[in-house]
Amino acid sequence: MSRDTTDGAAADDLLPAGTPIDLDNCAREPIHIPGSIQPRGVLAVVREPDFEIRQVSANVADLLGVAVDDVLGRHLSALIGTAQAARVQQSAAAFGDLRQRNPLELELTVDGRSRPFDALMHREPGGVLLVELEIAYGERPFSFPNTYQAVRNSVEELNRASSMGELYETTARAIRDLTGFDRVMVYRYDRDYNGEVVAESKRDDLNSFLGLHYPASDIPAQARAMYEKSWLRLISDVDYTPAPLVPTMDPDSGTPLDLTHATLRSVSPIHIEYLQNMGVRASMSISLLRHGRLWGLIACHHYAGPHLPPYGARAAAEFLGSTLSLRLIDRFDDDQLRERLAAQSMLAHVTAATLDERESVASALLRSPSLLDLLPAAGVAVSLGGEYHELGAVPTAEVVAQVVGWARGAGTEIASSECLADDLPGLDPGVAAGALALNLPDEQYIIWFRQEALRAVDWGGDPHNKAIAVQQGDGVRLSPRKSFERWREVVQGCGEPWGPIQLETAETLRRHLVEELYRRTRGALRAAEMLQRSLQPASLPFIPGWELSADYRPAAGGRVGGDWYDAFQLPDGRLIALLGDVAGHGLPAAGAMAQLRGALRSQLFAGATPAQALSQLNAFSLHLMPRTFATVIAARVDLDSGQVEAASAGHLMPYRTGPVVEQAPVQLSPPIGVRGVQYVPSTFTLDHGQGLVMFSDGLVERRDSTIDDGIDRLAGVLGQAGDLSASGISNALASSETDDDVTVITLQRL
Repeated sequence: MSRDTTDGAAADDLLPAGTPIDLDNCAREPIHIPGSIQPRGVLAVVREPDFEIRQVSANVADLLGVAVDDVLGRHLSALIGTAQAARVQQSAAAFGDLRQRNPLELELTVDGRSRPFDALMHREPGGVLLVELEIAYGERPFSFPNTYQAVRNSVEELNRASSMGELYETTARAIRDLTGFDRVMVYRYDRDYNGEVVAESKRDDLNSFLGLHYPASDIPAQARAMYEKSWLRLISDVDYTPAPLVPTMDPDSGTPLDLTHATLRSVSPIHIEYLQNMGVRASMSISLLRHGRLWGLIACHHYAGPHLPPYGARAAAEFLGSTLSLRLIDRFDDDQLRERLAAQSMLAHVTAATLDERESVASALLRSPSLLDLLPAAGVAVSLGGEYHELGAVPTAEVVAQVVGWARGAGTEIASSECLADDLPGLDPGVAAGALALNLPDEQYIIWFRQEALRAVDWGGDPHNKAIAVQQGDGVRLSPRKSFERWREVVQGCGEPWGPIQLETAETLRRHLVEELYRRTRGALRAAEMLQRSLQPASLPFIPGWELSADYRPAAGGRVGGDWYDAFQLPDGRLIALLGDVAGHGLPAAGAMAQLRGALRSQLFAGATPAQALSQLNAFSLHLMPRTFATVIAARVDLDSGQVEAASAGHLMPYRTGPVVEQAPVQLSPPIGVRGVQYVPSTFTLDHGQGLVMFSDGLVERRDSTIDDGIDRLAGVLGQAGDLSASGISNALASSETDDDVTVITLQRL
């Protein structure tokens, strides 16, 4: 399994050491194992505990006057003398972090002359000690008090800063004073790792880089990962000739040496060329971290020639960078806290309104303070609880439907986009440039829409033209760009980005709405169940010579539907049998069912035929319940003769049972809720031994088959000798593959 780097790129995807690097592959360059160092110092790779030198940089003769062959495989004293080697061993053996004790100040004899050196030590796994030796410059002895003294006034200024801008400017000015670079910039990343220069201190004759943006590709992912591990990196002379390690590979493991924490580590040739193209002769960077992640950089450039600040100045600058990181975290977290508290206060007001059950959730969300106060946007569309509302500037229904489909397709609870046209090609960004959608249960949703927000971004060179073809011998290679002139890009077709606090607020709102909708649904379900039970006949009439039965079963999962049945005798002795199904579920369906049942019952009791009663019921529904849609089968039976008068309003045909099982001869008319309908009467007879079976579609519908298949199954059950009571039929056709109520009425002439 490959080890992941900080930005998620697999370490196994990095190129082998020594691979020629250009812009085609620089994103996979193994910059932590360059196999060489910058020649301002010497690197010795020492094996503990015997302190044998296993590798050394090839410039050892130039800086220390010792041949490579005279030190490889020998004790560290062969390189720096017995006394100084003992001091290194003593420091390495002390308890604690080696980095905190750097530098160890040494006096080495070179060409017969004593010279001061700084020894920088870092321990690698497996008993490997890296010892870097740099010629010492600047005030000595080096100590933390001296470091703090150098930046004390700057730290006090940082503590007094009242804004992020002041923090940036104070840091840039202080580090330039400490290090002497011609230009010092504070460079901040956005969420995509594009950088922006937010502060600058420079020589007066230099053009300003303040406000310029640089694309993420200028600093590849593995370079950013290095900045998180090694906080300061110095290139004292961009024209240096790398000093290779001898031997190139670790003699024990046969692998390249990891130089991540080596101060002298050689840098990418692509980066060197990039700096040369900018006219930079020396460079230093200091990492700015937030919770261990790279937040930005302090970038130092020098143009007059090579530049090597003393170790003390570099340590002081690194200390100041760490202090800035802490102050930035404090300031950023304070700003985030204020924004989060304001959002939570507004959220509390918005959600409190939804707790009043006298008002629908959708309506409550749109009165002041509304969803647009919670998340700034041009408009918001709300589809909740069977209601659809809009507030503000909302696109057409067709565009809203497209965005709903995009949000559902995201497969997440929250979908957001600041450039919606990228996600929905062909969508006019002038209609909806950005959107944030809450996906809610049962295809419900809330979507905020943001309009196009034109903004200009000043880049340090054209970010879309980063590579230049350069002739090199017989081949052509890619080179870093050479133009860094201010290049303005106007960003079109996008809305304002959705901030992290806004996304957190949306997530919290969604959780509340899911809970509130569930609470209301459970309450409505209980009310619907009570209403439905109260409307079912308490008992069925007892009719000598006939057998009447009924069975009702609610849908799986407790969803209350619109099924109802009724059976009663008229004053003249005839029997009325009814079965209906109102479209929908829950309390609305149960309420509509109650009204239709009462109206139809009274019409039939008053003497209307089934067809007349259905006509009157349809007129009643169209006038008083215009959005109701229902199917009904009604039968009036003369119990002496067995004659049946029936009419069907779009309902499934009942079956006549007996020696032959067949659909009863009832003519079909349109459902209740359709204008201009005439309901056709039908008449047939039930002889002795015959019966009538009426049923709702839940009995025969299945998710995995057609309704015709279900009707055929029912006919097969009715044709078998067995229990033909309503409950017996329901049991025979019971299935978990239906989402609807099941209702059956049977009437058998004995």
